[in-house]
Formats: sequence, structure tokens, C-alpha cells
Amino acid sequence: MLLEFTVENYRSFYNKKTLVLEADRALKEYSDTNLFNFNKYTLLRSLALYGANSSGKSNLVSAMHAMARCVLLSVKLNDNEELEYDPFLLLKDNNSPTMFEVVFLKGEYCYRYGFRHNQERIIDEWLFRKTTPRSKELMMYVRNEEGIYVEENNFPEGAGYEEKTNDNRLFLSLCQQLGGEISRQVISWFQSDFNVISGLNNQQYRAYSKLFFHKKEILSTDALEFFKKLRLGFNNILTHEEDPNIPQDLPSELKALLQREAQGKKSIELDSVHSVYSASGKVVGSINFSFEDRESSGTNKLFDLSGPIFETLYSGAVLVVDELDAKMHPLISQYIIELFNSPVTNPKNAQLIFTTHDTHLLSQKILRRDQIWFTEKDSKEQTDLYSLMDIVLPDGTKPRNDANYEKNYIAGRYGAIPYILND
Repeated sequence: MLLEFTVENYRSFYNKKTLVLEADRALKEYSDTNLFNFNKYTLLRSLALYGANSSGKSNLVSAMHAMARCVLLSVKLNDNEELEYDPFLLLKDNNSPTMFEVVFLKGEYCYRYGFRHNQERIIDEWLFRKTTPRSKELMMYVRNEEGIYVEENNFPEGAGYEEKTNDNRLFLSLCQQLGGEISRQVISWFQSDFNVISGLNNQQYRAYSKLFFHKKEILSTDALEFFKKLRLGFNNILTHEEDPNIPQDLPSELKALLQREAQGKKSIELDSVHSVYSASGKVVGSINFSFEDRESSGTNKLFDLSGPIFETLYSGAVLVVDELDAKMHPLISQYIIELFNSPVTNPKNAQLIFTTHDTHLLSQKILRRDQIWFTEKDSKEQTDLYSLMDIVLPDGTKPRNDANYEKNYIAGRYGAIPYILND
């Protein structure tokens, strides 16, 4: 469960910016649906991010992915191997480190973990935790230019290893590799509870979605019901295994090599089952189509994302989707969001963060004001990040709950829209 994500000096984000999923206690709308309580924290079930093209929406998603990748791959780094360093490039002589920080809930604790790095080394790193919003935050360890300081009473698994961490590796990953329980909890959150995916390159999730349909897991049953409610034209999805397709016109040696590698392996293929009708409109049979060849690109995207979506709902994790609405009808995007906002379909309190251009969602009254966020670049091409609740209107007031968010956004009252020059 994610409370905050902070980024600094990464791509278009130069100044420190924080995305917040802790609910604004001053707001009362949709409190019985769009919010959930855990360990005395009140969190948002979903969050929408709007902004013009090239305003930084995708860069925020990329920053989340970059942090997770750095945490999970740190253990594999060799000494002196370079880190992925992608700073803001439009400021002359900018050699400042990139900073990432997350605040999240795992088990009975609220963790705050972050680090700063450049291309060669981890410059700073810190881990704190507490139990409730009002309890005191306890330091586990702090790393800076002078070295690593471990609070042994709070983080005994790190004691004695302060000098054994390579400059380019996270101390957290070393402690986890050596069997540390607290560090394992933190890294497991990045492994299992924090998933960042693309709504444009959705084909990379197809194999996963195929597999859980093929295994006929409970997730596939829920996903199939989801498809049926959307009335996409098919009645069922079937899977079958096929031998890998090896082209016959290959050179004999290459063909033999591929055949040896493919021996015993099967690929999972999808069929969509459609009804066949008589001239009078009665169902008289059915026919199977190749799902990937005959269904629309939007329907294929929905299938590809069904695995990550329903796995997230089933496990109570965090799902971040860039361009959720691409190739999809606005009503389908709305329905996916409602799956997360409803305690009935989201009993484990999963969270959905998504970027979108779908202004239709703003007029449907399905999102609270603290669930609507914006990115906008300033005159120096640096991205600003703010919520609807951060906006102060010309009359000195904040946007009201009964305002027409879509109309006001298109009119530019909230910023974060493209400005097109007239000739």
C-alpha cells in the first residue's frame, strides 16, 4: 500500500515532487467507496494523472519503474558497474544526484525508504519505519558521504556490514542477501506489491495473462466475468497448447537447432468463442476465432492487462499503468477504475495509479478531488506535479465538489493542458 512517491532530478523532474495517496481528511465525498483504512491510515484506492503530451506524466511512471529496478537489480551489480542515471538535462552543468523515496505500508509497519545516486555510486540511502501516523519514526540506518550508520537496536541485521557494501550497491540489498528480515520485507514490497506497467506496450503481459487463463485460476474466472459485462462480442475464452511454429524454409542446420531447443515446449494459444445466429436471430451454434488475429486491438489490450489488473486486485498490491485509456472506450476505462474504487470488487485494498487523457472521467463523479493530479511544465521545461486540491482559483477559493471538473480542465482553469499557437 503506497502512501507517497517522491522524485528529484530524474528526466523532466528537476525539483523534488511528491505524489500522495493518503486521503485529504477535509474531503467527505466518496469516503465509503474510494477510500480504505489500514493501521489508522486513510488511503486512496485510485489516482488519475492528467497533463498535456510531454508534460511529464510518463516520466513519473518511469521514475517509479527506475526506482524499483534499481532496488531489485542492485544485488546483481559488479563493483564499478554503472548505475542507470537519467537526470534533468536542460540545466547547464547539472551533475546533481537523482533521488527516489517511497513511503508504504507492509505488515504492521509504515516504511520510508529512499536513496540518491549518480552514475557511479549511491551517495545517500535511508530507511525509517513506524507503526501509526502519530507514532515516532525510528531510524534503521542512514548512509551518506561519511559512511553508513546503523541503529543496532532497530536494525541489528545491518550491524557489522557497514564497510562491506560496494559504492554502487544499495546497503538494503546487501542486508537482504545476508538474510535480514527487515530488508527482506522492504525488498519484497518492490517485488510483489508494486507493479509498474505500460498501457501502450501491452503485448509484453500477454504471456502472463494467457498462463492464468490456461491454468483456469480463480483470477481467470473473474476476468472472464469482467469481459462478459463489457459485452465485447465473445462468450468465452479457451486456451490450447501448440508446438512452436518453426518456419520450414530455414537452413537445415538452423532448423535443427530450433527444433532441439523447442523440444518438449508448448505455446499457449487463445480462442474466443462467438455465437452463430440463424437468419431470425436465434443462436444456433458457436464458432472459435483466433483471439489475437480476429479480436480488435482494444480487446487484445484488455486481455493483456487482465492478468496484472486481477492479480493486483487479488493480492491487494499497487498497480501503476501508463496510458490506461489508450485503445479503450471511455466507459471501459471508467469500469476498470470502478473495480478498484469499490470495496466489493476490491476487498483487499489494491491501489491503481494511472495516466490518462480521458477527460470523460472528470465528469462522471467517480473520483475525489484528491484523486485527480496534474503534470505541467514551466518555462524551463521542468515538470510540476500537483493535485486538484492544490489549485487556488482566481477568486482565492479551491475547486468545489460540485464543479464541472471536465469543463474547467478543458478551459484551462487547472492548467496542465496543451497550448496551441495560432499562425
